[in-house]
Amino acid sequence: MKSVELRSDTFTMPGEAMRESIARAEVGDDVFGEDPSVNRLQEIAAERMGKEETLFVPSGAMANLVCLLSHCERGDEIYLGDRSHIFVYEGGSSAGVGGLHPRPLRNNEDGTLNLEEIEGAVRPDNIHFPRSRLLCLENTHNGCWGSPLSLEYMESVWALAGRIGLSIHLDGARIFNAALAERVEPKELTRGCHSVSFCLSKGLGAPVGSLVCGSREFIQRARRMRKLLGGGMRQAGIIAAGGIYALENMVERLVEDHDMARRLAEGIDGIEGLEIQVERVRTNILFFEIVAEHLTAAQLVERAAGKGVRFLVDQGRRMRMVTHHGLMMEDIDRAVQVLQGLMATS
Repeated sequence: MKSVELRSDTFTMPGEAMRESIARAEVGDDVFGEDPSVNRLQEIAAERMGKEETLFVPSGAMANLVCLLSHCERGDEIYLGDRSHIFVYEGGSSAGVGGLHPRPLRNNEDGTLNLEEIEGAVRPDNIHFPRSRLLCLENTHNGCWGSPLSLEYMESVWALAGRIGLSIHLDGARIFNAALAERVEPKELTRGCHSVSFCLSKGLGAPVGSLVCGSREFIQRARRMRKLLGGGMRQAGIIAAGGIYALENMVERLVEDHDMARRLAEGIDGIEGLEIQVERVRTNILFFEIVAEHLTAAQLVERAAGKGVRFLVDQGRRMRMVTHHGLMMEDIDRAVQVLQGLMATS
């Protein structure tokens, strides 16, 4: 029996049609700007995000770092959530590689940052302080229930940033999930952002790659930063073809992942000893806690893995599951049944 893989939506596998598109990909040298498949992918991505140009890079972490380095100079201060992916999960690259000064602000449970706290954090123009340069947002928010940031919230941040002189980078790794949950086009959620990154290898199911999106001038700087980080690729059309297929065929099906996550949350909600806030599950990420005292989160994860259901401890007694392409409703039901059995017999 196959495993039910719920650790991340990075475990998606390319299907036969995507593999065929990869096998047939036209290629060239992308460092020279001559790979037709990469160029086509970048054109599609620019249109989807409503930006002048985009740049294909190997990973989401590189995409974010390329954007930060393109916006800022060494010693500049960036503002970001204390549960954001850039701050928590990207190896401290903004400081370690970029020499930037990260100033974390408190994330609310829905992934937002309070506008008054953003404004209050901005430094006066004084030689004693780092220069206030960039605000980073995340949509959907990986560490906050996979929450989508609403268009209304984004518009309020854009207005604030314009007034106080901050540029905005959006870590939009799962921006298509956010757009579907909010029932708007992705470009609406990115309209006022000076740069956007999004991932092809999560729910969209491509094997590798992310896009950096922005103005033509910004992408010129980003291309230089990609080279500085060793991200220049040659016949990258082989992997870009998977991204083209993903953008043309895999976006609308993300609602299936949302439906599976909701069903999973409702199933967990009925298990004694586990606790979840079902109303917070709006996309494909959910968190739940073990409140029964006879079992730890680590023990539950280990025992579930032994029965073919794989998920992660987030912290303490809190665990995370992520739904994605490759799972079906019967996999979700099986995961719930395994959890029910373990909580009843442990």
